[in-house]
Amino acid sequence: MIITRSPLRITFGGGGTDLPSYYHEHEGFLVAAAIDKYVYITIHESFEEQLILKYSQLEKVSTAAEVKHPLIREALDFLELKRPKLEITCMADIPAGTGLGSSGSFITALLKALHIYRKNLIHPADLAAQACHIELERLGEPVGKQDQYIAAYGGITCFRFCRDDSVEAWPLRISQETLHNLEDDLMLFFTGYSRSASSILKEQDQRSKSNDSDMMQNLHFVKEMGLRSKELLEAGDLRGFAELMNVHWEHKKQRSNNMSNSRIDEWYKLARKNGAIGGKLIGAGGGGFLMFYTEDKNRLRHAMTEAGMREVRFRFDFEGTKVINQ
Repeated sequence: MIITRSPLRITFGGGGTDLPSYYHEHEGFLVAAAIDKYVYITIHESFEEQLILKYSQLEKVSTAAEVKHPLIREALDFLELKRPKLEITCMADIPAGTGLGSSGSFITALLKALHIYRKNLIHPADLAAQACHIELERLGEPVGKQDQYIAAYGGITCFRFCRDDSVEAWPLRISQETLHNLEDDLMLFFTGYSRSASSILKEQDQRSKSNDSDMMQNLHFVKEMGLRSKELLEAGDLRGFAELMNVHWEHKKQRSNNMSNSRIDEWYKLARKNGAIGGKLIGAGGGGFLMFYTEDKNRLRHAMTEAGMREVRFRFDFEGTKVINQ
């Protein structure tokens, strides 16, 4: 049995500039971190003359072309597995639609498992590029590239999205002391809202393609926030980074009326009154997880759990998409 896993992610700055509609003209930049919450894929050969898929649904089909799950169907076709006798199962630590990049983690874990099945070696850069090809080109999803790349690479990583579609990646140059403090003082709380990122990202994508001045100015500013976040983290200025997250969140909300809602705004204010120096909603918006930086975790934890929010504790992942059994 082949088992692979891909980490989910949080974004520290620059999110939204990884969409082709932006970086083809202006070049994108962001800093993202992989966390120890994962999407798992298992593959083993089936005794039956069919393809068996187990995710939130159960599929039993004869050929890859019959598969309903778009990512699985396209991945099988991409690797020319037309009539595989396989059983493929997906499991995840966190539900999909919660802003932590689950689709990017899913497709990188799936491709890694299929490459191992085909006895192929693949570099993280190639794995991420193939995952992006499937989501952005084959399926035409209005998504960016950060989820696939941070899942493949892991770590706390800087990404530059170039006009020619190439992607440059390098680790954030952060000290061990800053890394440990950052890991200890960041907190994630689930809003209880799950949503598809496509509608919000589609709006951003369309406005970017039409060169909407407000959207372009917003994304230019957010890219600068990403670069500034990199500088502050590498300098060990975690308070400055936390305060910048508030500015980042205020500008992020301006991209769409669906980015936040009154309940999320109330939770954000509550957190700020109870020790959160800075914070923002993770992902495309509309739900998922609120991330805060605090130097008083007990106070913040008590206030947010009293308000009905669920904390998810995490550490950073430095392995990226990997095989854990074959």
